[in-house]
Amino acid sequence: MDPDPPAAVAPASPPIWRWVVSFLAVGACWGLTTPFMRRAAVVRDQQPKPQRPYLTSDAPWWKRKFWSILYAVIDLLKNPAYAVPLLLNVTGSVWFFLLIGQAELSLTVPITNSLAFLFTVLGEWWAEGKVISRDTWIGMTFVLGGIALCVHSKTS
Repeated sequence: MDPDPPAAVAPASPPIWRWVVSFLAVGACWGLTTPFMRRAAVVRDQQPKPQRPYLTSDAPWWKRKFWSILYAVIDLLKNPAYAVPLLLNVTGSVWFFLLIGQAELSLTVPITNSLAFLFTVLGEWWAEGKVISRDTWIGMTFVLGGIALCVHSKTS
């Protein structure tokens, strides 16, 4: 007769610092890149538009719409000031989907979205020179307190 099969070993949970770094990385990739993409898009809109052959008024409306969207996407992706932050933002989304496969969903979503808002404020300060008001600092403190309450409620 066979001896008892070995008990299945549960995978070890990663250390807490890995979760913290992962949440911060996703929040930073989402929040810090938004002001930079917005600034690059505004600069692009202020530049003269090149002549496009398929955007003439004699083309059907659906053809004009298709080519105008395609040209807008190509123009933005050719601009490194927009493409690099976009790439970082998409990388944050990939990390997020990896996180929700491992971490608890009811913690991952509010923490990463809240951190994205906090990093957006910091990104606006960095990219656009916006002053962070006292009320915004108070709001950011409340957001951090809310994150702490979410984590505490799941660990208790």
